[in-house]
Amino acid sequence: MSQKLDFDKIERRAASRKKIFHAVDYFFLTVWAVMVLFPFYWMLLTSVKSYGTYNSEYIPQFFTLSPTFQNYIDAFTTVDLGRYFLNTLIFTVVTTGLMMVVIIPAAFAFARLEFPGKHLAFTLFLSLMMIPNELVIITNFVTITNLHLRNTFTGLILPSVTSVFYIYLLKENFEQIPDELYRAARVDGTTDFKYLLTVMMPIAKPTLVTITILKVIECWNSYVWPRLITDDPRYYLVSNGIQEIRENGFGRENIPAMMAAVVVISLPLIVLFLIFRKKVMAGVSRGGTKG
Repeated sequence: MSQKLDFDKIERRAASRKKIFHAVDYFFLTVWAVMVLFPFYWMLLTSVKSYGTYNSEYIPQFFTLSPTFQNYIDAFTTVDLGRYFLNTLIFTVVTTGLMMVVIIPAAFAFARLEFPGKHLAFTLFLSLMMIPNELVIITNFVTITNLHLRNTFTGLILPSVTSVFYIYLLKENFEQIPDELYRAARVDGTTDFKYLLTVMMPIAKPTLVTITILKVIECWNSYVWPRLITDDPRYYLVSNGIQEIRENGFGRENIPAMMAAVVVISLPLIVLFLIFRKKVMAGVSRGGTKG
């Protein structure tokens, strides 16, 4: 009986320690969540404050009783924010689509096909990741300028239609698919292209979705290259438009209107992540096959 009581005490103590550890974990997670989400809350709050209300607050207020959406109207009427959205949508969709067309066959070739110098070629290919982005931008700028493609969508899109990292990520994912599937498909007379479309891509769908979303985010947030290769407002993206809004549109003092523009620009990415967050997590944590 005494041994049973001692065992019960040990279990209660272990359960108490577990609850304490969980409470500490949740406390720090809550603090971290507040630190991460507070800038977004402040951005949204500022965007619904009027210009007069914002400037009259000697002590910043963490809520407002008189929200206004005039700042959002100004974001689209003061500057051509609608055009910037359209330009960014075209740039993002076309760039992401072309990149997927390039990287999927490239990853398949490195993962499944056999050809002379395959490993050497892939090693040299990976070495491109060691080149600083600044050097690549300079080279791309000279090339696009010599081709007279500045201030064109072609000049914006071409340097971004491939990615060494995404090819490597997809290749590693393809290689985890059993070789027996490929051999069986070849025995049945299936072509490499059909095998890629009907077997490998469906199995690697979470990774493909993850790569697509990451590329969309990369394109939507692109700033340096579009700013460098375009000086015509007709080809500005939303990231460049923010700078123009700050300098020529709302000015440096109308912070609420600026925050409204930032909210409008950030909203598509937030919605995209909320819709596909499970697929993104699955693509990051998943191997080539289940089980």
